[in-house]
Amino acid sequence: MRHLTLLIISILSIQLSHSQIFEIGGFAGGSNLIGDVGATDYINPNAPALGLLFKWNRSKRHSWRASLTYSDLKAFDSKSDDPRRIQRDYDFDSNLLEISAGMEFTFMDFNLHSGETVAIPYLYSGISVAHHDNYYYFNGLQTSENTSSWAYGIPMALGFKTNVLGNFILGLEVGARYTFSDEIDGSMPDDQWRNQYRFGNINNNDWYVFSGITLTYTFGENPCYCVE
Repeated sequence: MRHLTLLIISILSIQLSHSQIFEIGGFAGGSNLIGDVGATDYINPNAPALGLLFKWNRSKRHSWRASLTYSDLKAFDSKSDDPRRIQRDYDFDSNLLEISAGMEFTFMDFNLHSGETVAIPYLYSGISVAHHDNYYYFNGLQTSENTSSWAYGIPMALGFKTNVLGNFILGLEVGARYTFSDEIDGSMPDDQWRNQYRFGNINNNDWYVFSGITLTYTFGENPCYCVE
């Protein structure tokens, strides 16, 4: 049994070393919240967002991908088109750290070893979890609960990427995150003893959006892409 296990590990190691290519890099852009505080514009970056990105290109059409992104998420009722929110005039400001993993799918073959410049759109989705502090609003002011939570969600991103300067890949991406939480914006306090401070639509969960550019560096052996 031990010899069989060693044989399987050896085969997998050879396959990985000769048939895969990897990417590592970063994301820089902006973020915006879609919730019960602030504007409801889908793409409206109003705070910086920075992240790290890793990809395992499994074939010319899809990649496994993981990322770590940080943003100072902000929202202002004064920037909303809703007169009721403008009159309420709440402000929101919170740090958010997201971990995301999933699959990136290109609409056409993205062969990095053809020797030609390739430009192609892509889709990304998977799972995400975002760490954030908990807040509620008291007398119109954002007030900390001195606790934090994890908001699980589904990332949905659309992007466009091209290979530049040899092994570098430049991309433009807009990605919305639908979360299974309504606590990010402070409209639903985490502490049940503060339920009297709830407001907004309790049937709609919070969203947030990252918009920006990605720059990654490719490395590893040239893949054979035997498995599509």
